[in-house]
Amino acid sequence: MIRNLIRILPYLLLTSLLPGCVKSSSQERGEDIPVLKSGGQPMPDEWIDADTKHRIIRLTKREKGGRSFYFHNYPFVKAENGDDVMVFYGNTDSGRQIFSVNLNTKAIEQVTSHPSRFGGEIVSGSTGEVFYQSSDSVFATNILTKESRLVYVFPDDFKARISTINADGTLLAGSFALPVKDSIYRANPEKKDYFNLIYEAKVPHTLFTVNTQSGALKKLYQERAWLNHVQFSPTDPDLLMYCHEGPWHLVDRIWTIDVQTGKNKLMHERTMHREIAGHEFFGPDGKTIWYDLQRPRGETFFLAGVNVENGERTVYQMDRDEWSIHFNISPDQQLFAGDGGDSTQVALAENGCWIYLFTPSGESLKAEKLVNMEYHSYRPIEPNVHFSPDGQWVIFRSDLDGTLHTYAVKI
Repeated sequence: MIRNLIRILPYLLLTSLLPGCVKSSSQERGEDIPVLKSGGQPMPDEWIDADTKHRIIRLTKREKGGRSFYFHNYPFVKAENGDDVMVFYGNTDSGRQIFSVNLNTKAIEQVTSHPSRFGGEIVSGSTGEVFYQSSDSVFATNILTKESRLVYVFPDDFKARISTINADGTLLAGSFALPVKDSIYRANPEKKDYFNLIYEAKVPHTLFTVNTQSGALKKLYQERAWLNHVQFSPTDPDLLMYCHEGPWHLVDRIWTIDVQTGKNKLMHERTMHREIAGHEFFGPDGKTIWYDLQRPRGETFFLAGVNVENGERTVYQMDRDEWSIHFNISPDQQLFAGDGGDSTQVALAENGCWIYLFTPSGESLKAEKLVNMEYHSYRPIEPNVHFSPDGQWVIFRSDLDGTLHTYAVKI
């Protein structure tokens, strides 16, 4: 038996590399998966990327497409049978609503039928609810049963917005700014126009929490600075991360605060002129905050991590073309993914339009290309990668065939 295996092993290796011999559940049903360039043409619901040889499936199989969440907003819950379910936004005739897709069966269900415009990408795995906000009112809808409830109405003198929910589903959090900030937005709707203006205005901001059951509002911390990117730890219900927003080379950006004690802690201090750190996110175990690090801006590129307890740092270097707008980490914390970037981004990459998989190797990251994103519009649609809960797929959003959809690529 061993001799026979040795004889056929070269054949098995060869056929595994040939596009026509890629195996999948579709082929097991007697279907062939086409090998195609990703984008620039109408795409089927499943194909093999001609450049990377990785299998891609469309998760949002609906006429009006669908948009997955921002990279650090965890979108998954468990169905009653144990299947993983992902929440996403989809357009309808009555406006944008929240949908779910079962990652096993690919069945799509509409979760909300809210009558007015709303926003928010907040899913609680603990309660099985998605939280969202319409005007001054916060709602929650159970993703599986579709039952909805009013959670909180902000008072007239504190018209804030929620951003995140804690590990046990008991607290929402966000940042409140005085109305002058909204006036800057209205007068300067493009990011290139408002970004520096808000930073320079030094508008007072307040971090706050709202209890999801009692509705109690707690004002945690106020500072005359732009406080943004508010994220709760996925494991510690009392640990909240936020950033000092603005030009990254001018701010010590990444901070945490204990919502019980109010103690603040700077997580990364700049060490040189024009050093930047940003697009921070927690690892799944809550022990590490990961972030894009450039020393200095636009010249040398790293993915860095800092331990929230002892400050110990991990730094991986990467090539310019492998830099990504956003990174994410696998559930087992052994791999990273990135969404690449076009030549207009900070890295000025010559060949950076790819979905990447990264494997740590010493002090650097070894990159593998998963999807050719040549036909994706990086401005303004950033792909925002997520790993599937089983760690077998990288999920991203793209308009690569002209309509915004959410896809998954097999690792």
